[in-house]
Amino acid sequence: MMEEMVGLIGNFGFPVAVSLYLLVRLEGKLETLTESIHSLSAALLRR
Repeated sequence: MMEEMVGLIGNFGFPVAVSLYLLVRLEGKLETLTESIHSLSAALLRR
């Protein structure tokens, strides 16, 4: 049982950690992009 658990962590632990890291980084960039889109649309509406 313990060997199976170590195998699962070894196989899936690293990809899960990398995925979470990328999701956290991507979230910040998406927020910045959303703010930029909102400010752009506001600027276009003022014209």
